[in-house]
Amino acid sequence: MNIMTVEGRKAKIEYDPEFDIFRGEILGLNGGADFYGKTPDELRLEFKKSLKVFLDVCKEKGIEPYKEYSGKFNLRISPEMHAEIASMASADGKSLNQWVVETLDQIVHAN
Repeated sequence: MNIMTVEGRKAKIEYDPEFDIFRGEILGLNGGADFYGKTPDELRLEFKKSLKVFLDVCKEKGIEPYKEYSGKFNLRISPEMHAEIASMASADGKSLNQWVVETLDQIVHAN
């Protein structure tokens, strides 16, 4: 995964072969903010500039800049996978929710 973190904010980084440049898209915003650069240092600098412009515009317009998350989401999986996960959680002495949260946490923080 090509994620860049600057000052606690994350952006997805992709390479654009047509223009021989990297493009970043800041994640978790209530709108779009992207930036470009040829080197990691240039990307970080442009990331900061783009985020500042986005935040300034949001402040000027009275818009909440960041998406809010409830902490809940629905997941659609096969009944067979549901049964397997439930068995693994039970074997670990955990609720299905607790087991899934801990498993996702391990994956997210493995980097």
